[in-house]
Amino acid sequence: MPADPQPEALLTLLAVARLGRYTAAAEVLGVNHSTVSRRLASLEDTMGGRMLVRASGGWEITALGRRALAAAEAIEGTLRELGEDTGRDSLQGMVRVAAPEGFTSVFLVPAMVELQRAHPGLAVELLAATQRVRQNRSGVDLEIVVGRPVVHRAFATPVCDYSLRLYASPAYLERRGVPASIDELSRHPVVYYVESSLQVDELDTAMQRLPDSPPSIRSTSVFAHIEATAAGAGIGVLPDFLADVDDRLVPVLADAYAHPLSYWAVVRDEGPRNHAVAATLEALQRHVRITG
Repeated sequence: MPADPQPEALLTLLAVARLGRYTAAAEVLGVNHSTVSRRLASLEDTMGGRMLVRASGGWEITALGRRALAAAEAIEGTLRELGEDTGRDSLQGMVRVAAPEGFTSVFLVPAMVELQRAHPGLAVELLAATQRVRQNRSGVDLEIVVGRPVVHRAFATPVCDYSLRLYASPAYLERRGVPASIDELSRHPVVYYVESSLQVDELDTAMQRLPDSPPSIRSTSVFAHIEATAAGAGIGVLPDFLADVDDRLVPVLADAYAHPLSYWAVVRDEGPRNHAVAATLEALQRHVRITG
């Protein structure tokens, strides 16, 4: 009779499917890369086909692999229940979250500190990046993006709203004058992203209502925008949740310009069934509600 799939091999498949990489799965499971490879090869022999296929940026689960994932998740759930019955913390492993740096600093870091304090067995890796949603989410469990994403085989939910607005330092406005209209911004350097490196359409369109401006300081970092604006480099196009609490900055043309945006959370289609990922998203949403 053919051998039954081994539980450790199924749990290994689950880890690789979630993390997208053998090395990341090995780290979470506490084994080496060759052990992960050996377990998956054994599982494929037992199941009679490929469990994973290589894709750009990592490994993706196959249709046959999805059948095995259901059994792996059932095993994981049973083990979690046993841990809860014995009083052991059931939230273990690693969660990787990618998010824009401003959101990471204000919302994500405090939420994850609170979550990790409550569950010391959970490791959290934060990847700061302002980019469009990845259709291949290998290596990332939870992704925060600007604007409503169009995704396939994934779950997306809104997190919070914010706006880009205009700000400057009082010293700059005293030196250069306060613009009375949007058109007068053509006489002021505008601090914002480097246009050629901007990957998010919703951030790109923020400049469409503004006139061409003199040469200015541009950066791929929102915190560089904040610092350059505070130092008097020009008028910054800044997230209100960062600039409103910075006493070095004052609003400019508050009634004339605002570019509304929203943050969305995206997880793999199997992500909501991952206890650690679900707890991470819940902790983040709770923190945003409290601070919002």
